[in-house]
Amino acid sequence: MKKYLIAFSVIALTSTAVTSCSEDFIDTQFFQSKPQEDIKTIEELQSFVFGAYGTMRNESYYGCDFVTIPELRSDAMYSNNRSGYYTTVSNYTMLSNDSYASGPYTAMYTVIAKANIILGTSNNLTWGETVDPANIAEKVKNLKGQAYAIRAQALFDALRLYGQQYSGGTTGIVVPTQYNPAANMARSSVQQTQAQIEADFNNALANLTDNEYQNPSDKTVLNEFSVKALMSRYYLYKGDYAKVRSLVNDVVASGRYSVIPRDSYLTSWTLNNASSNSVFELAVGPIAALSSNSINAKISPTNGYQNMPVKPALVASIPTQDIRSQIFGPSGNTSGTFIKTKYSNSNGEDNIRISRYEEVILNGIEAELNGGSIAKAQEYWELILKNRLADYKDAQGNVVTVANQIQALGVIDMTKLKAERRKELVGEGFRMWDLLRWGGPIPKNATNGNVTANIAIGDNKLAFPIPLAETNVAGTLVTSNPGYDN
Repeated sequence: MKKYLIAFSVIALTSTAVTSCSEDFIDTQFFQSKPQEDIKTIEELQSFVFGAYGTMRNESYYGCDFVTIPELRSDAMYSNNRSGYYTTVSNYTMLSNDSYASGPYTAMYTVIAKANIILGTSNNLTWGETVDPANIAEKVKNLKGQAYAIRAQALFDALRLYGQQYSGGTTGIVVPTQYNPAANMARSSVQQTQAQIEADFNNALANLTDNEYQNPSDKTVLNEFSVKALMSRYYLYKGDYAKVRSLVNDVVASGRYSVIPRDSYLTSWTLNNASSNSVFELAVGPIAALSSNSINAKISPTNGYQNMPVKPALVASIPTQDIRSQIFGPSGNTSGTFIKTKYSNSNGEDNIRISRYEEVILNGIEAELNGGSIAKAQEYWELILKNRLADYKDAQGNVVTVANQIQALGVIDMTKLKAERRKELVGEGFRMWDLLRWGGPIPKNATNGNVTANIAIGDNKLAFPIPLAETNVAGTLVTSNPGYDN
């Protein structure tokens, strides 16, 4: 692991910097890099934390591709390959030099590198706000807690995309825990990678819990509860349902979040850092907007490339009295139904929702259905339904209340949970991962949305190729994933 961990310079650091680090990671060799200067102040350390968040917003990572790819390889959405986007991903014809492999890889390991710099920094820093050693120590602890969580999430994301847990192998990813540009590291096993992810999340909680400098009202900065929300996702994917139950209980008991009410659902996506259901989001706004490289440009019916329609079966599964039926719309330029409400800003200025309270509740439902309380699972499910459904009149003119509808749906089970996740989380980057952890298969979708094949768990192509720029470095210890050209 050498190509992607170049050295950084601390340049023009400010407390509001989006990123203070070079992002030219593909073409920069280590010997070309300027040595990193020591971080000496809280302000500089804070800027590196903001820089890590900024890289998570990269168009190849949460800014677009890492969100859209799991949807187009699923039973929820597909790519029509309009304007040439996602053709190799849809067709399972990716090669090791594919930008859809190298882009996320570069961004994820850039995030990890920045986190490692933060975590490797001395605690003996100065701070313009105070000279009190106790306050400085607490602030450093807070920033390093965020860095642990950021690294854990990036490792988890990289493991899902490049690790072999679904493709028939046991090899995970490279797991650098120190900033060392000269390091030549091999890939760890899936199990070893998971151990590091868990250690990082636990260290994040140890640093953030009851920390006086965390601010849960700022949804763009990680805190103990948003970390627990991310952990509930990780442990759900691992199948540790008892851990998920505990984490979801803690987030719910905090009382800091709520399922967005039906009347606010459509507009909630435009509320940057202000929606009651947002647990953690990446700040975007006009300055950092990705414009034609944003999620909006791929999923919107009226802007950008109109590349990713929603499958008709999903649209048909949502009744008109369900507010979620109103998120869809046709395009005037191409066939299909698109998502018009989520990430609706045409310039890509909407903050990127990494964790919503509804996902946490859905995680809790699944965990309760697997060894927990069916009654609690039902309570969680009805909490979502009560905020999505409305009374309506049937063909005979009789009013069918929300309570009547919920009663007719019966008791929650895994089949209903899977359908509910598809309806609630469509377009948010979950569906392929859900199908994988449920045992597959993964549909191979044609450009009209028809399924041409089903990719079974164990197929080599369920792990993305390790980028050629990583495996062609002389003396590298990084091995490629089977089935590709490197």
